[in-house]
Amino acid sequence: MKEETMDPIPMVDLQAELNLLRNPILEMITEVLDSGNYVLGKKGETLEKLVADYVGAKHALGVANGTDALVLALKALDIGSGDEVITTPFTFFATAEAIAEVGARPVFIDIEADTYNLDPSKIEAAITPKTKAIIVVHLYGKAANMKEILSLARKYNLRIIEDACQAIGTEFEGKRVGAIGDIGCFSFFPSKNLGAFGDAGLVTTNQKTLHDTMLKLRNHGSDKKYHHSLIGMNSRLDEMQAAILLVKLYYLDIFLHKRKEVARRYTESLPEFLRKPNVSSSREHTFHQYCIELDERDKLAAELDKNHIASAVYYPKPLHVQEAFRYLNYKKGDFPIAERAASRILALPIYPMMTYEQQDYIILTIKKFLEGEKDK
Repeated sequence: MKEETMDPIPMVDLQAELNLLRNPILEMITEVLDSGNYVLGKKGETLEKLVADYVGAKHALGVANGTDALVLALKALDIGSGDEVITTPFTFFATAEAIAEVGARPVFIDIEADTYNLDPSKIEAAITPKTKAIIVVHLYGKAANMKEILSLARKYNLRIIEDACQAIGTEFEGKRVGAIGDIGCFSFFPSKNLGAFGDAGLVTTNQKTLHDTMLKLRNHGSDKKYHHSLIGMNSRLDEMQAAILLVKLYYLDIFLHKRKEVARRYTESLPEFLRKPNVSSSREHTFHQYCIELDERDKLAAELDKNHIASAVYYPKPLHVQEAFRYLNYKKGDFPIAERAASRILALPIYPMMTYEQQDYIILTIKKFLEGEKDK
């Protein structure tokens, strides 16, 4: 292999995916254009049914994006001003942003060092009379410990929202995430494992009353045109994105299998001293991201960039030290595991169409860098 001829390697190659699915996607888009129905149509209804069946939930509703999915979930559970919601500081901003958006207070607890997910052993100490719910994030595609979290939720009569925006298809003890808690929230942002060609999202639930409430909330609080029983929002999934997602959903399990194969090759080939993703049979990982940890994170990222290999940090600054959440009065040092991960974590390229040649080049580049560091 001639390293100098290697094309740049992105974090995710959406163009390669499009090249594979171009014809069926164009056919679906044409059907939407010819129908003249562009919002809340048959494609969206079909997608809702298929995703509900796939996840194992009784109900699903397409929404505008993953952030709206979280906001709708909180609103449907009547969570708002004066309430507290426990969640992780090590996640995308939207998780806690949604809590603040409805007027509630995010309450952070630290994460498990080996999975980066919410640490159930720290939940009980954070519960107060104002606590109404827990937002569990299945980060990077790795299932959180739902058994222990559900047990605590039952003990204290708390509601569970699953932020499964990075984890469609992930299983916990044989059940797919998003159908385990009260409401599941999914994002179909283009780079997700199931991605649209723009913003799109979905909520799932097994409770009809919650489904009916969210059905109204996503459409200005209305279930009959020009009649509004709730103060809702405009969060409707458009038919074009639903049509694209219907095509991609057909390939989802194949693509997840390919992601796992890429992850397996990374894990087997990269040096043992690197912290690599935790994999277990009971808490599945579908590898929206493949992240390693090392002290020389920034230097490795620079070396990869020099060799035309993308990398990314998810996430460089935990939520409790974000400027927007200064009013919560957290400080650096409050959640040391999350802070350590933020300073050391690095995501490597991973996508279903990645070739062995591309991955071998990434692995070789990392090994060369680590050898050079060791010799210094």
